Amino acid sequence: MREIVSTILSGNAKPGDYAALPLPESYRAVTVHKDDAGMFEGLDSWDKDPRKSLHLDEVAVPELGPGEALVAVMASSVNYNSVWTSLFEPLPTFGFLERYGRLSPLAKRHDLPYHVIGSDLAGVVLRTGAGVNSWKPGDEVVAHCLSVELESADGHNDTMLDPEQRIWGFETNFGGLAEIALVKSNQLMPKPHHLTWEEAASPGLVNSTAYRQLVSRNGADMKQGDNVLIWGASGGLGSYATQYALAGGANPICIVSSTQKADICRRMGAEAIIDRTAEDYRFWKDAHNQDPKEWKRFGTRIRELTGGEDV
Repeated sequence: MREIVSTILSGNAKPGDYAALPLPESYRAVTVHKDDAGMFEGLDSWDKDPRKSLHLDEVAVPELGPGEALVAVMASSVNYNSVWTSLFEPLPTFGFLERYGRLSPLAKRHDLPYHVIGSDLAGVVLRTGAGVNSWKPGDEVVAHCLSVELESADGHNDTMLDPEQRIWGFETNFGGLAEIALVKSNQLMPKPHHLTWEEAASPGLVNSTAYRQLVSRNGADMKQGDNVLIWGASGGLGSYATQYALAGGANPICIVSSTQKADICRRMGAEAIIDRTAEDYRFWKDAHNQDPKEWKRFGTRIRELTGGEDV
């Protein structure tokens, strides 16, 4: 890996130089282990410690299949997929890997007693499999997280409807929190030249999710003047949603849980902000019963910010 990284950082390597680099037999990766899956049983979510479940392991480089690429990871990022995986919530991800492994002999590679996690990356292509024509060793890329087979017509107009759609690094193995990642070539996009590796690696999952939900023809088809309710508006997904709403001429109603988070929304340009902690909303009477009066109070507050309109 050291030779690969120094070649990338030299800045003057050619595609042939990358193709000639020998692949290591193994690489370092952040993993969870199958035999740890029950370690947090009986604990509340807040008491589960990812430092106990996450491992830095040396793992074997996976076999490269048709339509795939091996990428040297220069930067990755943490999103809620990785958080859930590390807590084994809402259930351990090894069930995903087992089901994927039954799809085909090639998919069987993913069904392992360890899971290399991570659903974002920016890096450099090292190798491409048969049938890959758009990418070559040395290409600087970012990867989005949607892994699809596209063998069913259901997914041709909207890849999220592919019956075999999975989230890479969450429902598949060999994710981005590692020195090398295995991706499908249709996950790759050119890395923007003006972004650092870290900047390019950060937005993938949350930005594409917010875009799909609000902007795309398969989502809400947001228009100028729309009131858009954004829960958790200062987080990774919510902050992109807020910026899309503002850039598109919509009116984001930002729901946050602290004054610091409210300030983040104001710095993005949002004006309609509800701090649910400061306004003391108690939506649940207990663990099993909601309070309809609180939701009505919440609705009234939203309409105060929208001139009486619904979102």
